[in-house]
Amino acid sequence: MLPVLAMLVVVNVWTILLFAHDKARARAGGRRVPEAHLLRLALVGGTPGALLARRWLRHKSRKQPFSSRLRVIAIGQAALLVLGLLLAARG
Repeated sequence: MLPVLAMLVVVNVWTILLFAHDKARARAGGRRVPEAHLLRLALVGGTPGALLARRWLRHKSRKQPFSSRLRVIAIGQAALLVLGLLLAARG
């Protein structure tokens, strides 16, 4: 369990840093981080970091379809977490 938690911490910190990097590149007019890359990080566990970065940095908070896709990922992960907790409670 500890390695999984450590991996999630690393993925979420990386996600926040990448959102910050993308925001800085946007301000400077430089090459941006592809949205698909940010969404993949969310998909592998970086959703909390993505949601925090969006709020803290005010970055990609109204961008569509990015926001909708991130919301779908977050809802799916929450549903899987609830399902896992319910199954663990039964067993």
